[in-house]
Amino acid sequence: MRSRPLLAGAAAAALVAALGATALATSAHAATPPGLHVSGTTLVEKDGTPFVARGVSHAHTWYTSQTPTAIPAIRAAGANALRVVLSGGDRWTKNDAADVANVISLCKANKLICMLENHDTTGYGEQSGAVTLDTAASYWVGIRSALIGQEDYVQINIGNEPYGNNATANATWTADTVAAIKKLRAAGLHHNIVVDAPSWGQDWAGIMRDNAQTVAAGDPDGNVLFSVHMYGVYNNASTIRTYLDAFKAKGLPLVIGEFGDMHSDGDPDEDTIMSEAAARGIGYYGWSWSGNGGGVEYLDMVTGFDPARKSTWGTRIFDGANGIKATAVTAKVYGGGTDPTQEPTNEPTVEPTVEPTVDPTDEPTQEPTHEPTTTPGGTCTATFTVVGRWPGGFQGSVKVTAGARPIAAWSTSFTLSGATVAQGWGGTFSGTSAVTVANAAWNGSLAPGQSAEYGFIGSGTAPTGAVPVVCS
Repeated sequence: MRSRPLLAGAAAAALVAALGATALATSAHAATPPGLHVSGTTLVEKDGTPFVARGVSHAHTWYTSQTPTAIPAIRAAGANALRVVLSGGDRWTKNDAADVANVISLCKANKLICMLENHDTTGYGEQSGAVTLDTAASYWVGIRSALIGQEDYVQINIGNEPYGNNATANATWTADTVAAIKKLRAAGLHHNIVVDAPSWGQDWAGIMRDNAQTVAAGDPDGNVLFSVHMYGVYNNASTIRTYLDAFKAKGLPLVIGEFGDMHSDGDPDEDTIMSEAAARGIGYYGWSWSGNGGGVEYLDMVTGFDPARKSTWGTRIFDGANGIKATAVTAKVYGGGTDPTQEPTNEPTVEPTVEPTVDPTDEPTQEPTHEPTTTPGGTCTATFTVVGRWPGGFQGSVKVTAGARPIAAWSTSFTLSGATVAQGWGGTFSGTSAVTVANAAWNGSLAPGQSAEYGFIGSGTAPTGAVPVVCS
């Protein structure tokens, strides 16, 4: 998106030399994709299961303290994917390898496919301070330690909206994009690579559309996903369908990397964007969860990062026709992967209750350190897991599974020592240390063996041992 919060930039990041890789190794990766990859016009998982993103963007680089609560809240709202705003340090504070590793950990803990994007390129050639795709590629090479091995879960969006409307600069988009891709591949990064269109991502001049085949052929791994941002240019059904048809005709994969229900450059036709994406099996990411400034605050999906305060835009994209909640399917790598069989027509009538009261100020530093504990309780069992932890707080999850008989409702209880529940989702909470959680209106009825899950943010010290949970 063109308008962003005006924050002070950091010193320019040093270029990191790409590590060499042989043509043989590159060819091997191309022949056997290590994780998420493209197959024709479709993004698929390692085993070939299609993955259709239904996600939003979160401005992590500007709101790092909000990330530990924003990510689970986005998942609880129904998303199966997240696009994360990062900086290489050229315009904003650098997100280093340790920070990015924590973000990936949170995405995985919340079963979200994680698209990471470098925002420093936004509007290059027109926007002061914007950096080149080559500089953005050097950032990814520099944090490769956080990325290697995460190919099943992570996509690399090389640079957000890497060119503005400067025709001279935009003419280099094809060559610069191919060079950046090759730089990542030479450094051993064999993830699915997402490339944004020029012209502030909207490709109104058709540069990406007309040169996408050249870029695709330039990737030694053959694993590029093209991303268009749909704002004021896409204000009618004809323009939207014509653009989507062009990629289909070329047999190339496309994702709608950003869109909104309103913008400073016009009124996007979000209804057609969402319905066409659902009909065609194309992923989409709405901009953005919260924290917008510069006159586009109306693009906040929730107010003040509070998931209980959805905006009109937030309600539309999550709960409306062809919205996230109705069409998102969890990636198979996380235990999902059932393909939708029809276009959704009904909207959910009840939302989970989330009442945030505090925000942790630090990010989690490690994965869960103990095995979940399962405690039987009549007709169901409940499993408690510490998903992530940080100084002064943690994220917890409880999975409820029906026994041999169907159940119409469930209730769980557990006790925390040295900690309290600060906020929760996916159930009806009472108590803070001695906690009782009953089902929400939408997840109480479970068939034999079927599961429901609720989560919470804890304040205090995370449990290091087993936490018994009674389920009835």
